[in-house]
Amino acid sequence: MASTLAIVVSLLLLMFFAYRGVTVLLLAPLMAALAVLLSGDSGFLLPIYTSTFMSALSGYVLQFLPIFLLGALFGQLMADSGAAQAIAQWITHKLGHRHAIATIVLVCGVLTYGGVSLFVVAFAIYPIAKDLFRAAGIPKRLIPASIALGSFTFTMTALPGTPAIQNAIPIPYYGTNVFAAPGLGIIGALIMALGGLWWLQSRARKAIAQGEDYGDHGQDHFDASAEDSTHTQKPMPIFLAILPLILVIGINALFTYRIFPGMNFTFMAERFPQVDPAKITGLWALIIALITASLVLIISRLGHWKSLRESINKGVFGFMLPLFNTASEVGYGAVIASLAGFAIIRDFVLNVAPGNPLISEAVAMTTLAGITGSSSGGLSIALQTLGSDYLAMAQQAGISPELLHRVAVMAAGGLDTLPHCGAIITLLSICKLNHRQSYGNIAMVTMVTPLIALIAVITLGTIFGSF
Repeated sequence: MASTLAIVVSLLLLMFFAYRGVTVLLLAPLMAALAVLLSGDSGFLLPIYTSTFMSALSGYVLQFLPIFLLGALFGQLMADSGAAQAIAQWITHKLGHRHAIATIVLVCGVLTYGGVSLFVVAFAIYPIAKDLFRAAGIPKRLIPASIALGSFTFTMTALPGTPAIQNAIPIPYYGTNVFAAPGLGIIGALIMALGGLWWLQSRARKAIAQGEDYGDHGQDHFDASAEDSTHTQKPMPIFLAILPLILVIGINALFTYRIFPGMNFTFMAERFPQVDPAKITGLWALIIALITASLVLIISRLGHWKSLRESINKGVFGFMLPLFNTASEVGYGAVIASLAGFAIIRDFVLNVAPGNPLISEAVAMTTLAGITGSSSGGLSIALQTLGSDYLAMAQQAGISPELLHRVAVMAAGGLDTLPHCGAIITLLSICKLNHRQSYGNIAMVTMVTPLIALIAVITLGTIFGSF
């Protein structure tokens, strides 16, 4: 019982200090050490750190480093080539300020679904959003929620094939791929997108009816980080701008459904006996897609880069903090799972809905995502500690791993945007607003509608299975 209480205390402190802005790189090992000490295992503190925490951290880095690195590099290349800006301006030109909210959601959705980092998208789109909202007379306080809806929800967790890291994390645990349960994913995405749009547009109409407009927010200067994106001397044609996004999804699908299924991997058995192709080809397909799209983007803009070397370096350096933040949280989860008190928590979570492991999985994923303030961190901890249990339960219940995959990812995108979430704090900082002004609408579109979508997907998956 003391060990269980120690785990709960460390989790609460993790959430509290994360909200206060303490970096997870330091916070995760400290809270893991606190849990060990309070559990009465102080004599094993150093062995647990070196053998459990560091082993889990390094294993995660080893597995997902290429995805984080290539994703960050591709996002930076899209920003610095002018592709992200070209796509945003083209969609804005087509829809105009009369549909300002829908325009921003669509632009963010297209860019993040194509593999551009949500932080790159937020920096690039905010200047466009503030001009559109001012022209339409829509309160500025709705900008963060509009960007969050397009970047943090349906393109991150639901749409099949999305290259978001959250969609890649379950692959080695369940032997799936990023296109898992595509039909259910599309249904979930539609619920999130349409529900979120309805909410934001209703808030805008209500505000305008009450006489509220964009508001007085000083000069609303361009954010310096947005200006740092290297603009090209010549505008980028829209077909060249959209091509890398198409390649990310198309090449991923080609290798996932045609090339890898038709290959015989028995030749690897002697030299790489530990590699299970069924659990790794999904990651291989995503790696190939991101590399190809990045190369095509570089080649297509030769002669138009302000400094290709600087863009590549900035993208490569940008992946390290997100990767090690998440890996540190995985190390924390491994330590927690090694404590005696975790058995009580595990049994409780696994028995939330004895007849339906999908509900239990959803509760575990979204709870840990909420505690850590990170969808990728919570998802990684939950799968590290409970992934094999859920897979066994699903096989016993006749539930496909693809359905497990989609529910896990969508659940991680539920409570991950509580007020202490780093992505929310960063987004509000970019928009020069605070929690009091904008968080209520952010919560509606990033927590309430995603949870409704999750319930719908679990219900449909339970009745009809994966599709």
